[in-house]
Amino acid sequence: MKSLLFLILILGLVTAADAQRRPAAAPVKTVIFAVLNDGKAIEPIGYIGAKGSMTPAIDGASEAPLLTAFHRTYFAKGKMFPLIFGGKVAGNVTVASSDPRGECVNYLANVATKTTRSALKGNIMALATNAKIAKPGSGIRRLPTPAERAEIETLVRETLIKNAISSDIAKYHNLTALDVNNDGQADMVGSFWVEPSATEREVLFFIAELGADKKYRFGYSESRRIKQAETLSEDIKDVDTGVYHERLLDIFDVDGDGDSEIFSYVMSFEGAGFNVYKRQGEIWAKHFEASNYHCGY
Repeated sequence: MKSLLFLILILGLVTAADAQRRPAAAPVKTVIFAVLNDGKAIEPIGYIGAKGSMTPAIDGASEAPLLTAFHRTYFAKGKMFPLIFGGKVAGNVTVASSDPRGECVNYLANVATKTTRSALKGNIMALATNAKIAKPGSGIRRLPTPAERAEIETLVRETLIKNAISSDIAKYHNLTALDVNNDGQADMVGSFWVEPSATEREVLFFIAELGADKKYRFGYSESRRIKQAETLSEDIKDVDTGVYHERLLDIFDVDGDGDSEIFSYVMSFEGAGFNVYKRQGEIWAKHFEASNYHCGY
């Protein structure tokens, strides 16, 4: 009898010690992910808190225990999250694998995506989340009409001219029509760029919406000049593939007020940036921004 009690005691101590060595799963929080790589991977943008507040989640530079706990909680094989497209559930993503100790992949999960909308590819990206969706978005996400495109391109040319850049060479990665507040009017999110010289690029990201006069105006716009010497690869053509450009992920109403926020993605050589924009009156302002380290270039 004493031997049996002794054995039970030893097993209990071993189990307790083993539990201390194994990082526990993280408490479940509301998290929102970017769905990237043609729908084959998800990367956390941040946690959604009370009243739509947002805080950073993990990135590739996080400490090992934090990464392991996050993977146990959110990246367990078979874990499923609703896919958000046009601010509305349009399918799901299911975790296939992840590795919190993997070199240059410890910040993401490999997933399988099922969508009832456009296939995710290239600049067509999306969001995924475990958030309770109080007020679904409109689901509208489409190409602009020829008339809408023409009006937006006029605004782009005017902006480029103000920056003393020829407007004849404007190109774009995407221009997407959305309805952020279910008012039946198309809001536009675009990523354009031009080549001021053989070794420079001017990139422009904007949010445009209809004013009281039923004409489009920029509620937010940001342009910046990128020089070849400033790129880690020292090859300006890498910028043309999307590096340093800010591009649309999708929209999601983080605070449940019926007015969706706009999520964007900025790819860099060593990581990624995420921005969330919120309407403030007649303008849009950054509500949250995060920078995730991936791997040294």
